[in-house]
Amino acid sequence: MRLHRNLTFAVIDSIRDIFNEGVYADKAVEKALKRDKRWGARDRKFVAETIYDIVRWNRLYAEIAEVKLPYDRDNIWRLFSVWCILRGIKLPDWNQIGDVPERRIKGRFAELSKTRKYRESIPDWMDKLCVSELGEEVWTKEIAALNEQAKVILRTNTLNISKEILQKKLKSEDVDTEFVPNHPDALVLPERANVFKTEAFHNGFFEVQDASSQLVAAYLDVKPGMKVIDTCAGAGGKTLHLSALMENKGQIIAMDIYESKLRKLKVRAKRNKAHNIDMRVIDSTKPIKKLYGKADRVLIDAPCSGLGVIRRNPDSKWKLQPEFIDNIKKVQQDVLQQYSKMVKPGGKMVYATCSILPSENQNQVKTFLESESGKDFTFVSDKKVLAHLSGFDGFYMALLEKK
Repeated sequence: MRLHRNLTFAVIDSIRDIFNEGVYADKAVEKALKRDKRWGARDRKFVAETIYDIVRWNRLYAEIAEVKLPYDRDNIWRLFSVWCILRGIKLPDWNQIGDVPERRIKGRFAELSKTRKYRESIPDWMDKLCVSELGEEVWTKEIAALNEQAKVILRTNTLNISKEILQKKLKSEDVDTEFVPNHPDALVLPERANVFKTEAFHNGFFEVQDASSQLVAAYLDVKPGMKVIDTCAGAGGKTLHLSALMENKGQIIAMDIYESKLRKLKVRAKRNKAHNIDMRVIDSTKPIKKLYGKADRVLIDAPCSGLGVIRRNPDSKWKLQPEFIDNIKKVQQDVLQQYSKMVKPGGKMVYATCSILPSENQNQVKTFLESESGKDFTFVSDKKVLAHLSGFDGFYMALLEKK
């Protein structure tokens, strides 16, 4: 593989933005890919995957390269050189690269790989926390799975098309897909492709949504004609799935504290031809209180650490802090206490997170059920999805019923 200067410089600049300026990796990649319209699919793939690789394995590479944050430009070139050596890529004779001790890099890699926190490139606090909650054996397997590149998974929008016809349409646009066992609407791409450019996407035939995430709306057990509230709707991936499961009948109230996210949902709903969604911004306690005891179903896709989706957001390993997890647990319990009041007697509620930590998941449900607000609810079932067992994102969902 031959390295090209303009592609490599895009990688170097992006790594600087992510680690020194706090830019999110997906935004940095998006910006990098706009640098040159002449780049082909292979060029774009190199830029995106190299950025994500260096972010994902940052602690390991930094230890090998003996560099510390904040990175100056020479530091980033050293990280890049380590990436090249470990992938067997011949380094070009460029001024920025200089002498690279190839044997020493490989020796350091072999030595550091014996220790999990270096091998899997994670902060000490995260390693310690996850061992305490999951145990050595499970965490060792889970973090290895969470460091793999995420697959591209589509969810068929059954309002507009069947999975079988969607697969044929995508094939006609040179996008190969395969069915995913036990996920009725899911298609997985064996080879990555820019699916957003397809006619099938513009026609609202699918959304990109991980297979584990697709389990959540189905877990809520919705039926056409119901009144359903998605309390933390965000940009609406699960809201749109609920609309499809309800066959566009009944009412979905999509709520969020961020109006900007609901605006994105509005655009997506239009493309999906999902007409049974109303959007409401949570700007005070009023919108919630108005709905007390009104909903057949309530979904609480709670804010969380996101530890189950590290493979999609590898920079979260470095941006996440232990204090955030402590604070978010308080938010989760508060959300459960308040939003559960919208469920009517005989109605059901799902509490879900994209975390793998019991303290954010089953422990929160247990605390809620033992509280004053939770005494009217009974626990029906829960589902823990771990990446090393499923091959998809880590998720948790619990189904509760109101007496």
